[in-house]
Amino acid sequence: MRMIFSMLALAASLNSAIAQQPPAANAQPPQPALVNGALAVPGAPANTDTIPAKFSEKNAADDKLITLAYTFKALSNEERRAIYEALRDKPAGAAFSADIGVKLPEALQPVPPGLANNVAQTKGYYYAVTQDRVLLVSPANRTVVGAFAEDKAR
Repeated sequence: MRMIFSMLALAASLNSAIAQQPPAANAQPPQPALVNGALAVPGAPANTDTIPAKFSEKNAADDKLITLAYTFKALSNEERRAIYEALRDKPAGAAFSADIGVKLPEALQPVPPGLANNVAQTKGYYYAVTQDRVLLVSPANRTVVGAFAEDKAR
């Protein structure tokens, strides 16, 4: 029992000694690790997918994408251009316009093997051509999952 009281007294004296020490002269106040949902430490990546949509326009736009469209979200500009160039002159069928998430009633063509070899993400998808865009369509439900237009910046 004496041992327990001795240990408690020692711990209390250590805590009191630590509390009485003055802060270091050059000590900075602690900075928050997160600011507006973004990691705010040196070397942290900027504009990640973990930042809440209310603080990131990119993530707000991503939140509006249907899940199937994420397959084509990370395509490079060259891959997007390759899709558009390979399919833009193919037969379009009936004139229509659609956006990502719209279900198409049209008869669709599978993506040609040459394009599927160049841009692997397109393998197994169907496509439709509108006046100014190429649409990639999920074969399971005929929903538009990607829309590709001509790159005017070239």
